[in-house]
Amino acid sequence: MKLYRPGWAPASAFSDNDRMPPAVKSQTMACVGGPLSGIETDLVVVPWFEDDAPASVPGLDEASGREIGRALTAKEFQAKPYEWFMTPVSDRQWRARRVALIGAGRRADCGSDLVRKLAISGGVTARQRHVGRVAFVVRGEGAAGDLAQAAAEGLTLSEFNAGTYKTGEPAPAVAPTWTIAILDGARDAATEAVARGRTLGECSNLARELANEPGNTLTPREFAKRAASLASDVGVQVEILDETQIEALGMGLLLGVARGSGEPPRLIVFRYEPPGAPEKPVLGLVGKGITFDTGGISIKPADGMERMKDDMAGGAAVACAMRAIALLGAPIRVIGVVPTTENMPGGRAIKPGDVLKSAEGKTVEVINTDAEGRLILGDGLWYARQLGATHLVDVATLTGACVVALGKIASGLFGTPDAWVQRVRAVADRAGDRVWPMPLFDEYRDQLKSEIADMMNTGGRPAGSITAAMFLKEFSGGLPWVHMDIAGTAWAEEAKPYLPKGPSGVAVRTLAQLAFERF
Repeated sequence: MKLYRPGWAPASAFSDNDRMPPAVKSQTMACVGGPLSGIETDLVVVPWFEDDAPASVPGLDEASGREIGRALTAKEFQAKPYEWFMTPVSDRQWRARRVALIGAGRRADCGSDLVRKLAISGGVTARQRHVGRVAFVVRGEGAAGDLAQAAAEGLTLSEFNAGTYKTGEPAPAVAPTWTIAILDGARDAATEAVARGRTLGECSNLARELANEPGNTLTPREFAKRAASLASDVGVQVEILDETQIEALGMGLLLGVARGSGEPPRLIVFRYEPPGAPEKPVLGLVGKGITFDTGGISIKPADGMERMKDDMAGGAAVACAMRAIALLGAPIRVIGVVPTTENMPGGRAIKPGDVLKSAEGKTVEVINTDAEGRLILGDGLWYARQLGATHLVDVATLTGACVVALGKIASGLFGTPDAWVQRVRAVADRAGDRVWPMPLFDEYRDQLKSEIADMMNTGGRPAGSITAAMFLKEFSGGLPWVHMDIAGTAWAEEAKPYLPKGPSGVAVRTLAQLAFERF
């Protein structure tokens, strides 16, 4: 066992090929009020609505030499979502050099979620143009603090670079110095929100970095070391259990999946216990940490298998959410559990028809070795309960069936009781992690019945995401429990103005903000 105490990470925790430093530091994001003319910046980015007149932002059209009014009249700029119009500032009394309008559509539709996306799009465009200093103006429907936090998250998310292994191309531009501009005089209320958004954005980017790592670099042991360092650096106690300790706990499901790999499994355990925290509730977060998934003996098709390096995105979300929870000072105790291993078709790999015994004592007939995520999560959920969790949330790239059901737009949300599911859904909506509730009727459990064991690990193709969730429910111990299936949302296969191709960092903000809810 290796114990990582707050503020301490051994040098051996990182290999020569490390992609992530033990301590993550970034620039402070400024929050300013007052007239735009006084902001010292290279570019002012202003969300612009379809029904805005040239005078909607006082002084802006005049400062541009009436270019904004001309472009609006000529329909050169129509404020369609993510449309971009940039013009120099000709008024010498302004400290900004240029102003850019970014289309925001209808004002009534511009809440914090769209503000976050506009900030991402504006930030990415500014970086592509190598702008050194950017001020983003907060405009939209909602509380100034919520909008400012969303803008800060979005600008931070725009800093992510998926091409860190490229050597034949110029390095991407350094992220600009960001400023959040508040027009309605609510700067004091927004300053704290901006700092919060900056932290949540940075932790989401850290999860994206982990999910983007190739399987030969981010092995289970390396994943455990990096995750431990990220969390222990900010005061979270982290314990890494090796294969011997995992065996001592009786985690036959985790060990079964790990058998086919030459890389040993690890169990990462996070404990956040702030001074004065009540005994209950204790939030338990469990993340799937498959660092590469071949499917095992039930091997996947070769086409697209390289993407299976991101099968630990749920585990990365838990690790980075634990960092955010500590940085933001959540008032409750939080436990994180991430079982991590590879799923490989080695000579010792489990086979269809094998029976495994979980740490809880339940026996599982393995029908398909590619249904491995639910196996390791079963042992992980059990262990979170043993550590005292009273409310559970697990996050996993679990089923292709969820992608068939919901596409790449929303994560599947399963759980019980309804009140807990709705609480998590509300938090996810505010965090910008779109989710959609799915049913868990008792009859679905019949598809998991086995003739020789307590249950099978898959119920077949019909309702595949639901029966996977029903399997996990067996390990929730009757506690309030939610399962987020992020198979369709953890990775963007097509670039969008607000999300480049690659890992999305989904669920980090939801898990972190859940620790501030009353339940």
